[in-house]
Amino acid sequence: MSSTLKGIKVLDLSRVLAGPYCSMILGDLGAEVIKVEAPGGSDDTRKWGPPFQEGISAYYLCANRNKKSLTVNLKTEHGKSIIKNLASNSDVVLHNFKTGTMERLGLSYETLSEGNPGLIYCSITGFGETGPFSHLPGYDFIIQAMSGLMSITGTEESGPQKLGVAITDVITGLYACIGIQSALIERNQSGLGQKLDLSLYDSAVSTLVNIGSNYLMSGALPSRLGNHHANIVPYQTFESKDGEMVIAVGNDQQFTFLCQLINRKDLPNDPRFTTNPDRVKHRTELSAILQGAFSQESTDYWKEKCQGSGIPFGPIQTLKDLEADAQLKQRRMFVSLEHPKAGQIRVIGSPLKLSRTSIETYRHPPEPGEHTEEILSSLGYDSMKIEEFRKSNTI
Repeated sequence: MSSTLKGIKVLDLSRVLAGPYCSMILGDLGAEVIKVEAPGGSDDTRKWGPPFQEGISAYYLCANRNKKSLTVNLKTEHGKSIIKNLASNSDVVLHNFKTGTMERLGLSYETLSEGNPGLIYCSITGFGETGPFSHLPGYDFIIQAMSGLMSITGTEESGPQKLGVAITDVITGLYACIGIQSALIERNQSGLGQKLDLSLYDSAVSTLVNIGSNYLMSGALPSRLGNHHANIVPYQTFESKDGEMVIAVGNDQQFTFLCQLINRKDLPNDPRFTTNPDRVKHRTELSAILQGAFSQESTDYWKEKCQGSGIPFGPIQTLKDLEADAQLKQRRMFVSLEHPKAGQIRVIGSPLKLSRTSIETYRHPPEPGEHTEEILSSLGYDSMKIEEFRKSNTI
């Protein structure tokens, strides 16, 4: 089987999560990805832990498979020359340096595209390359706070809460991947590349979706509802006799079925609960009634009942539960790789399933500079020149 991005070359100067997550997806899709770091390895996530496995951090492993590693000193003229040489033979350049850094290094889009008009150049920054905040660094936690995400996460009692993962990095990485592939498709018609300006801030605000739309329409600030939905009831967590679970009733018919399951056929005829807008207005009363019923039986009991009646249901699972999940095993969402230093490692697999082209996890997350000589040799540098680079601290 072939890969969708076979033949596409990506020069990845990014680090931490948003950029590496994007380039990992491109690598999963078959692109050749070269990860560039300073000599010794400058991706901060290599040191983020514990846990570590033989000195390799779990954080680094989560976003760097299917890449080769080149270490080069961008503060040297020879180092910059190597990057320019690579860029002239690449389809994509990806970086997440602060605004202005690539320009100061002489590696701007304008410079690199002179010798490669078809180059797709993707910049990921905290706030974008324009606007009054463009000079500020961006970290996921800060962006979650500023974007409004934290203001709508948690409960009134808990106060603002961040999501359990660096979601703005992940979303920005996905947007970058979409943008890069769109630009590659457009290049097929125009023959020209272009620059993409992605920001964590913009991407985070885009995730406000219906909550943002609610505010824009009504002008009313949303309250923090915890595990309740702003527009749908019941669409929330409940405690069973032995655990916690989620019931997600999306329409009036599902609500009627749910009421039948708990032997409360009267509830759909109660004017407080007949339609979804009614239930939203009276969520507190309805939630108390439903909680009283659900606490009488186990999670497995309600799982069987709800799924058998077409009512969306899900137990609240831990990572240990996920590891044993038959559905995820069938979908190969946990895969193993051999690492030269850490031995066998396990990583989360790709959710992309294509019928005709393959998604492969074929290369371990690389050690710093693991492929430096291979990459430089492919550019035409001989062994003497490579040794000269090494002695001058270029690589």
